[in-house]
Amino acid sequence: MSQPPQAENAMNVSDARRDLYSLVKSAEDDGITTLIHKRDERVLLAPLDRFPAARKAGAFPTWTLSAAQKDLGTLISRAAVGEPQVLRRNSTPVAVLLPADANAIALSSDPAVPSGVAPAGGAVTSQPTPTRERGRRLATLGDAIGDVLSSGSAPGLSFGLASLDEATGGLHPGRLVLVAAEPQVGGSLIGLAAARTALARGARVLYAASGPSSADITRRIIAAEAGGDYARLKTGVLTEDEKQVVERLRHAPLLIDDGSDLTAEAIADTAADTAPLDGGLALVVVDRLQRARNPRLPLSGEHLPEASQILRELARTQHVPVIAVLDTDDPAIVNLLDADVILTLTTAPGQQVTTVTVAERDLGIIASTSLRPDLAHARFLDTTPAPPGTTTAKADSGLPDSVGTAADRELADAALPFTSGAIKGLAAEAAHLLAALRTALAGGQVKDLDELHTQLKAMAAAGVRTPDSAEGRRLTAALHAYNAAVPAVATTQPPAEAAASGAPLAVVDATAGGEGDEEAARDDDDGLAPGDEEDEPEGAVFPGLKILKDAVKRSKMHPIPVIRTEDRESGPWPLISEDMSGEPKWVHPDVTSTRVAHIRDNGKRVRRDQLDVPPSFGDGLMCLIDRNGSYPSACSAVPLAPNKLLHTGPLNAFDKGQAGIYLIDIPEWNVPGMPHPLGQLIDRTDEQGRVWVSTPHIKQLERLHRDGHLTQRVRIHDSWTGRANESLFKPFYTAAREARADLVQVGGEPYKNYKTRLSIALRLLWPKRAEQRSPFWRPDWRMSMVAEASVRHWMAAFKAVQEGHTLIALRNVDAAVFWTPDQIPPDTYRIGTGFGEVKAKFIQRGEFIPEGDD
Repeated sequence: MSQPPQAENAMNVSDARRDLYSLVKSAEDDGITTLIHKRDERVLLAPLDRFPAARKAGAFPTWTLSAAQKDLGTLISRAAVGEPQVLRRNSTPVAVLLPADANAIALSSDPAVPSGVAPAGGAVTSQPTPTRERGRRLATLGDAIGDVLSSGSAPGLSFGLASLDEATGGLHPGRLVLVAAEPQVGGSLIGLAAARTALARGARVLYAASGPSSADITRRIIAAEAGGDYARLKTGVLTEDEKQVVERLRHAPLLIDDGSDLTAEAIADTAADTAPLDGGLALVVVDRLQRARNPRLPLSGEHLPEASQILRELARTQHVPVIAVLDTDDPAIVNLLDADVILTLTTAPGQQVTTVTVAERDLGIIASTSLRPDLAHARFLDTTPAPPGTTTAKADSGLPDSVGTAADRELADAALPFTSGAIKGLAAEAAHLLAALRTALAGGQVKDLDELHTQLKAMAAAGVRTPDSAEGRRLTAALHAYNAAVPAVATTQPPAEAAASGAPLAVVDATAGGEGDEEAARDDDDGLAPGDEEDEPEGAVFPGLKILKDAVKRSKMHPIPVIRTEDRESGPWPLISEDMSGEPKWVHPDVTSTRVAHIRDNGKRVRRDQLDVPPSFGDGLMCLIDRNGSYPSACSAVPLAPNKLLHTGPLNAFDKGQAGIYLIDIPEWNVPGMPHPLGQLIDRTDEQGRVWVSTPHIKQLERLHRDGHLTQRVRIHDSWTGRANESLFKPFYTAAREARADLVQVGGEPYKNYKTRLSIALRLLWPKRAEQRSPFWRPDWRMSMVAEASVRHWMAAFKAVQEGHTLIALRNVDAAVFWTPDQIPPDTYRIGTGFGEVKAKFIQRGEFIPEGDD
């Protein structure tokens, strides 16, 4: 009887799925065999040398590593009953799954099988002779010289920047180029420039976007190609020149993959599938590798070294240049990654030049060059000497002369280095207001420009502190000129107070309730800007951040508002994600929902939901319910753990005196006409069908069980908790409620500023970007507050359904749609303008669902 290869390691299927890439690498490089067990099924993950027949094309089922990781349980079941499963990297077999019981493999005669191997590829009885399957290629020095002289950089490919091409020698097939840059320095723009250059020559590019979305990439390409304002392009407003660029780019051979589960292996698989297409594959850009671990982004944290190895192998096997963007220039991280060329981007404070240091794998630094950031147009430019005394040409500003005054345009041009992020040192409120000016000018938005004049005049009169540099002095001069040129407009605020109130930030106030963003926010987009962490000035309409800080500081439980950086990669913190909000995105199963295009009065293009209610619902109208201030309302009594969370493990029952996060099973929900209490969380389970939730959802499930709506109590498999406090944010809630009662009557800019500062304060509880400073870093506080808002929203809708009302849609933390035979909203809601109250609107069947400022 043949014996299976001996296993050096053993683990269950869950651990094997998690570590599959490293297990395969150990099998491939070190010949290590791993025993994997799944209930009563036992298989071996073995190197190919233990089972050479697996190398034979078509002999056994083969799977890419990414597909094998996803369906590992199924593959184990097949292998356990005698059907070996071959694992491959791209098109190359690298390991095999075999039954642990050698007798399970059906025997047959196969003269091609080497000695020492069971017929038909059975388990070996002795160590086989090493094969030369992978092979080596010997070459004379003459041959090698010929290859070097003929290889050069990829035909027609370069970085698109002459100085960078000169420093690096251009892009070369088979090489991995790592672009290392801190956030906001513009590392992504290097990969984008190379992609644009390739596309201009008709070459196919694969752009793997693990950070930005496909919409971000598209807008940046249009901005860079047309010289248009990147910020304005987010509004969907295009100039005629930009429309021509869009038409030219419409058929460009660019493939963008922005999936949330993007792994290096998946990128390699896509590249392998793309290469055989007509014209082949010319370039791969990976944007980006994230230093900080993000459970939802595989290209982050401890996975980066292995990812770089896979990307380097991709460059070699597909013979294409691969550019990978890394969001840090920390040498300790960079040196761990397996790159052929490293481009390190740095920007000195107060300088408008980005230095690029070029290093090679074995030689170290070989060159350096400088680039000029043009972040407003999402691109770098080559540095060229400017004549003495010249300033930025107005032609480069992209602002039409037909809109606004000369003072408007000069102020916008002078502010560009600051609003684009190239130069720091301007207060966030001033930067946001000046960016709004530039957007209004570029988009021809005369109405918005008229509204901005009052705020800009007040800001200029009050004075703005600028850096002591040529750019700062130019901005100061432009503000003085603007103050003298623009006629004063009547205002109820004195100039100093108007300057203190500032402009509404570019952040859409989803936190204040009722006005959501036009695009779904990504994990790394928290809507914050540098300077938001600073206390509001004296006389501000609503000093939300200061109030929230004082509320936490005054607590007798001595809260810990900031978890130390070194502690954030362990314990409960990596387990917390935006998914824990549990927000619903539900439409009645008999109702059809369609996303339709809509153009607002200001010309902005947006997409809205259109609900098609079937005739079986009878005559009636759609009643739109919009909850006021869902997030600040939740602050009135949200259960939080002010101190650190401790690992309390499995719990027999929920302890009301504790708060934190809990790992639970998804409870069965069979109530018709109502979404699951956990909302979209039910689609975010782990392999065992479990999810991490915060305290508000645990309390909700306990209540539903107590009232007989759930058949079983929630089972807690793991937990991290601390002593609970429901009044930590109560002073903030009280102040926000009182301020709203006054400002909602006033309206206008004071009310907008109030909502903005309220939103910023709550977002600062969990800033997503490492460079964003904040007086807080408590993701458990933030997500508990959001979950509390979600639970209250769901419970209010559930109460209406219990009283006989028909719910046809429920989403986010503030929007519900009911079908009603008359123009009377469900009496379970209170109509009004206060926190917890709602606005009601009625529309006809088939009309689109308005949002925000529609």
